[in-house]
Amino acid sequence: MSLRRSARLGSIPTLKPPVQSSPLKVSRVQKSSVAKPRKPPTTKKAVQKAPVKVPTNSGSSYWSPEPPTANETTQGSDDNHATDPRNSRPVTPPPLDRPVDPHRTNVTLLTPHGSSVAAYPAHLQDASPSKTGLPRPTATTGTLLEQGIAHLIATDPRLKSVIEQHPCPLFTPEGLAEKVDPFNSLTSSIIGQQVSGAAAKSIRNKFLTLFNLENTGVEGERSKFPLPEEVARCDIATLRTAGLSQRKAEYIQGLAEKFAAGELSAQMLARATDEELVEKLIAVRGLGKWSVEMFACFALKRIDVFSTGDLGVQRGCAAFSGRDVSKLKGKGGGKFKYMAEKDMLELAAKFAPYRTLFMWYMWRVENVDVAVLTG
Repeated sequence: MSLRRSARLGSIPTLKPPVQSSPLKVSRVQKSSVAKPRKPPTTKKAVQKAPVKVPTNSGSSYWSPEPPTANETTQGSDDNHATDPRNSRPVTPPPLDRPVDPHRTNVTLLTPHGSSVAAYPAHLQDASPSKTGLPRPTATTGTLLEQGIAHLIATDPRLKSVIEQHPCPLFTPEGLAEKVDPFNSLTSSIIGQQVSGAAAKSIRNKFLTLFNLENTGVEGERSKFPLPEEVARCDIATLRTAGLSQRKAEYIQGLAEKFAAGELSAQMLARATDEELVEKLIAVRGLGKWSVEMFACFALKRIDVFSTGDLGVQRGCAAFSGRDVSKLKGKGGGKFKYMAEKDMLELAAKFAPYRTLFMWYMWRVENVDVAVLTG
């Protein structure tokens, strides 16, 4: 499966780790009035502070192919309120107090019929085990990333510098405020297997037209997706007219049948344990273990995922362990040519339950171009 698929990986600023004792280093490409003094301004207009812009996810990916939501915001230039980047209207900032847990889905999932599902209710006082049937949540959308970063640095202080240099956007309040349609995302990921981004977009547009839907509106936005039952009723020959191969058409129809029958659902994907999630999804033809792990990480925002089969993660773990990756590259072969799976699992175990975050920084250790995962 191609390494192009995943959630949006725009450079959303992350929260500072609570154990940090010194300010983050200024990036070399960043310009500031402190690093480069200017001549004293002569007018009031000149002394006004430049607006602080918060980067947002402006695009969409195979894991989260819906249009940008109201939660994808920019910071106002002088009134300090969030605005919609497309029309500058004030919007609600991402919540900081929604309960989340490392072993559950941490974004809100959309059902094919328009409702939404979250593992935990919106308010912490309503998230007791007696009411939810789940373990008591251990964090909120405003503290999950802070807790994860603190644990990583406390476990191995060598990670502090790479954490400061490479903010992780996945578990920021903005990242956790995303709403994901899992049927849409998984179908789009199958469409994108082993083809270029342009080809995947073309096939997806043709797929939508089979159900009288079109990719219309603002650039980057996508129309609503067909219902699972509609796709399940569509015969393979018709699906193939969208440019799908025989196998991909069969995979998508099979996926739709599982959603239509209730074997897969937003409710199950939100509340399942990490083990249950993998077991259910790898049973779907067309979804291998790596695909499921990336979906759990980038779309569902589960923070304790660790993919030993990802070559970038292997390289990062090997380098982090002090091995010369350049000498390992041409040796051996097979799936684990950089580092044995057993060694990787032992290395990552101490970073649980924040192994997704650890995996992110293993990509960064070896400068793996994570942007290529974007659809």
